[in-house]
Amino acid sequence: MSKYQLTASKIYYPNSNIPINKLNIKDKNILHEIEAELLIEGMEIFISKLDENTKFDENYYKNLHKQIFISLYEWAGVYRDFDMAKKDTLFCKGLYIQNESKKIFTKLKQDNFLKFITDKKELAQKIAYYQCELIALHPFYEINGRIIRLFFFKFILTFGVE
Repeated sequence: MSKYQLTASKIYYPNSNIPINKLNIKDKNILHEIEAELLIEGMEIFISKLDENTKFDENYYKNLHKQIFISLYEWAGVYRDFDMAKKDTLFCKGLYIQNESKKIFTKLKQDNFLKFITDKKELAQKIAYYQCELIALHPFYEINGRIIRLFFFKFILTFGVE
Protein backbone atom coordinates (compact mmCIF):
# COMPACT_ATOMS: atom_id res chain seq x y z
CA MET A 1 0.00 0.00 0.00
CA SER A 2 2.29 2.81 1.20
CA LYS A 3 5.96 3.05 0.31
CA TYR A 4 6.52 4.06 3.92
CA GLN A 5 5.73 2.28 7.13
CA LEU A 6 4.14 4.95 9.26
CA THR A 7 3.10 5.32 12.84
CA ALA A 8 0.11 7.56 13.53
CA SER A 9 0.18 9.20 10.11
CA LYS A 10 -2.40 11.87 9.52
CA ILE A 11 -1.26 13.08 6.13
CA TYR A 12 -2.50 10.33 3.80
CA TYR A 13 -5.95 9.69 2.47
CA PRO A 14 -7.34 6.58 4.20
CA ASN A 15 -6.04 3.28 2.82
CA SER A 16 -3.67 4.97 0.38
CA ASN A 17 -0.17 6.33 0.00
CA ILE A 18 -1.44 9.61 -1.42
CA PRO A 19 -0.88 12.67 0.76
CA ILE A 20 -3.95 14.74 1.57
CA ASN A 21 -3.65 17.82 -0.60
CA LYS A 22 -5.41 21.12 -1.15
CA LEU A 23 -6.51 20.10 -4.65
CA ASN A 24 -7.99 16.81 -3.39
CA ILE A 25 -6.03 14.90 -6.02
CA LYS A 26 -6.06 11.16 -5.38
CA ASP A 27 -4.18 10.06 -8.49
CA LYS A 28 -0.51 9.57 -7.55
CA ASN A 29 0.73 10.23 -11.12
CA ILE A 30 -1.09 13.55 -11.39
CA LEU A 31 0.13 14.53 -7.94
CA HIS A 32 3.75 13.74 -8.91
CA GLU A 33 3.38 15.87 -12.05
CA ILE A 34 2.12 18.82 -10.01
CA GLU A 35 4.92 18.38 -7.45
CA ALA A 36 7.47 18.35 -10.30
CA GLU A 37 6.01 21.53 -11.79
CA LEU A 38 6.07 23.25 -8.42
CA LEU A 39 9.65 22.15 -7.86
CA ILE A 40 10.76 23.57 -11.21
CA GLU A 41 8.96 26.86 -10.58
CA GLY A 42 10.42 27.03 -7.08
CA MET A 43 13.90 26.28 -8.34
CA GLU A 44 13.70 29.14 -10.82
CA ILE A 45 12.47 31.58 -8.17
CA PHE A 46 14.96 30.58 -5.50
CA ILE A 47 17.90 30.47 -7.91
CA SER A 48 17.10 34.00 -9.11
CA LYS A 49 17.36 35.15 -5.48
CA LEU A 50 20.69 33.45 -4.75
CA ASP A 51 23.70 35.55 -3.87
CA GLU A 52 26.86 35.24 -1.82
CA ASN A 53 24.95 36.29 1.32
CA THR A 54 22.37 33.49 1.12
CA LYS A 55 22.44 31.61 4.44
CA PHE A 56 21.92 27.90 3.89
CA ASP A 57 20.67 27.35 7.41
CA GLU A 58 17.75 25.39 8.81
CA ASN A 59 15.29 28.23 8.24
CA TYR A 60 16.28 28.42 4.58
CA TYR A 61 15.92 24.65 4.24
CA LYS A 62 12.44 24.60 5.80
CA ASN A 63 11.40 27.68 3.83
CA LEU A 64 12.41 25.99 0.57
CA HIS A 65 9.98 23.16 1.28
CA LYS A 66 7.27 25.52 2.47
CA GLN A 67 7.43 28.09 -0.32
CA ILE A 68 7.52 25.47 -3.06
CA PHE A 69 4.74 23.22 -1.78
CA ILE A 70 2.43 25.39 0.35
CA SER A 71 -0.04 25.75 -2.52
CA LEU A 72 -0.44 21.96 -2.49
CA TYR A 73 0.10 20.81 1.10
CA GLU A 74 -0.95 22.30 4.46
CA TRP A 75 2.14 20.73 6.06
CA ALA A 76 4.68 22.22 3.65
CA GLY A 77 7.79 23.26 5.56
CA VAL A 78 6.66 21.50 8.74
CA TYR A 79 8.74 18.73 10.24
CA ARG A 80 6.91 15.45 10.80
CA ASP A 81 6.07 14.35 14.33
CA PHE A 82 5.61 10.62 13.81
CA ASP A 83 7.97 7.71 13.14
CA MET A 84 8.63 6.66 9.57
CA ALA A 85 10.53 3.87 7.84
CA LYS A 86 11.03 2.84 4.24
CA LYS A 87 11.55 -0.90 3.81
CA ASP A 88 14.28 -1.75 6.33
CA THR A 89 15.43 1.84 6.82
CA LEU A 90 14.14 3.59 9.93
CA PHE A 91 14.41 7.36 9.66
CA CYS A 92 14.92 9.61 12.65
CA LYS A 93 12.12 9.14 15.17
CA GLY A 94 9.58 11.95 14.95
CA LEU A 95 10.20 12.91 18.57
CA TYR A 96 13.87 13.74 17.85
CA ILE A 97 13.68 15.49 14.48
CA GLN A 98 13.78 19.06 15.79
CA ASN A 99 16.81 18.40 17.98
CA GLU A 100 18.71 16.37 15.40
CA SER A 101 18.03 18.94 12.69
CA LYS A 102 19.46 21.65 14.94
CA LYS A 103 22.60 19.52 15.40
CA ILE A 104 23.06 19.09 11.65
CA PHE A 105 22.61 22.77 10.86
CA THR A 106 24.74 23.86 13.82
CA LYS A 107 27.56 21.67 12.50
CA LEU A 108 27.06 23.12 9.00
CA LYS A 109 27.32 26.61 10.50
CA GLN A 110 30.47 25.59 12.40
CA ASP A 111 31.82 24.46 9.02
CA ASN A 112 31.15 28.05 7.84
CA PHE A 113 28.50 26.70 5.47
CA LEU A 114 31.45 25.21 3.54
CA LYS A 115 32.20 28.66 2.04
CA PHE A 116 35.94 28.45 2.44
CA ILE A 117 36.49 24.99 1.00
CA THR A 118 38.24 25.36 -2.34
CA ASP A 119 39.15 21.74 -2.98
CA LYS A 120 36.48 19.99 -5.09
CA LYS A 121 37.04 16.60 -3.46
CA GLU A 122 36.76 17.97 0.07
CA LEU A 123 33.67 19.97 -0.86
CA ALA A 124 32.04 16.91 -2.43
CA GLN A 125 32.78 14.85 0.69
CA LYS A 126 31.29 17.48 3.00
CA ILE A 127 28.19 17.91 0.86
CA ALA A 128 27.75 14.12 0.70
CA TYR A 129 28.02 13.98 4.49
CA TYR A 130 25.32 16.61 5.02
CA GLN A 131 23.08 15.10 2.37
CA CYS A 132 23.28 11.72 4.09
CA GLU A 133 22.51 13.28 7.45
CA LEU A 134 19.40 14.99 6.09
CA ILE A 135 18.29 11.84 4.29
CA ALA A 136 18.59 9.86 7.53
CA LEU A 137 16.70 12.63 9.31
CA HIS A 138 13.92 12.60 6.68
CA PRO A 139 12.26 15.53 8.44
CA PHE A 140 9.31 16.29 6.18
CA TYR A 141 6.21 14.20 5.67
CA GLU A 142 6.98 13.90 1.95
CA ILE A 143 9.32 15.23 -0.75
CA ASN A 144 12.49 14.93 1.32
CA GLY A 145 14.88 13.67 -1.34
CA ARG A 146 13.87 16.29 -3.89
CA ILE A 147 14.23 19.14 -1.39
CA ILE A 148 17.61 17.85 -0.20
CA ARG A 149 18.86 17.67 -3.80
CA LEU A 150 17.53 21.16 -4.56
CA PHE A 151 19.03 22.57 -1.35
CA PHE A 152 22.50 21.27 -2.20
CA PHE A 153 22.21 22.08 -5.90
CA LYS A 154 21.58 25.69 -4.94
CA PHE A 155 24.28 25.45 -2.32
CA ILE A 156 26.81 24.44 -4.98
CA LEU A 157 25.72 27.27 -7.28
CA THR A 158 26.99 29.78 -4.73
CA PHE A 159 30.51 28.34 -4.87
CA GLY A 160 33.17 29.34 -7.36
CA VAL A 161 35.09 26.06 -7.17
CA GLU A 162 37.38 25.65 -10.15
